[in-house]
Amino acid sequence: MSEHSEVTAAAAAVDDAPTTTARPAPAEAGQLELDLEAMPSGARGAVEAVVMVVDEPVSEVALASALGLTTDTVGVLLADLAADYDAAGRGFELRQVAGGWRIYSRAAYAPAVERFMLDGQTAKLTQAALETLAIVAYRQPVSRARVGAIRGVNVDAVMRTLLTRGLVEEAGHDPETGAVLYRTTTYFLNRVGLVSIDELPALAPFLPEVDALEELGVGGTA
Repeated sequence: MSEHSEVTAAAAAVDDAPTTTARPAPAEAGQLELDLEAMPSGARGAVEAVVMVVDEPVSEVALASALGLTTDTVGVLLADLAADYDAAGRGFELRQVAGGWRIYSRAAYAPAVERFMLDGQTAKLTQAALETLAIVAYRQPVSRARVGAIRGVNVDAVMRTLLTRGLVEEAGHDPETGAVLYRTTTYFLNRVGLVSIDELPALAPFLPEVDALEELGVGGTA
């Protein structure tokens, strides 16, 4: 059989073979499946959404792993986003720092951000913030989940306010759950005129429901 005949026969065999479609590997248990093509801006929008919510700079490797993309693709998308923000003169910029990427307010707008932060520092705390601060003070170190269980509502936004005001701070992690624990700061003591937490008034007259909830086991140590 000639070389041409052999090639033709091989091609015919491949053509007659049943066709198969490559399928993505099934998601691991507990992992969300992503359909980037179904998202309005595809992979670009997915990368942008992630870097907007991270608290610490996120690496290209971490983004690629989470979104099912190659690191080269992620690198190109990040550079493209950064260039777009710069060209549009947005109030924020995408920076590569500490081996990762994160969105920051643009330096040119620092006076506006500073003015806003200072105004926030002088504004009075809401009732919700005061209640949350009291729980942290009496139950410290305590996790957000524990505070939320005592108050019966989500306290994430309120805790961010207290952290921004410098009234509470992180105090390590719960050894059992790994949850971040919070405590009041020296600034808090200065504001309320106390030398130490030991000088806080008795708990019962102010937050009787806290002890009642603890007796029932509400919130646990999470």
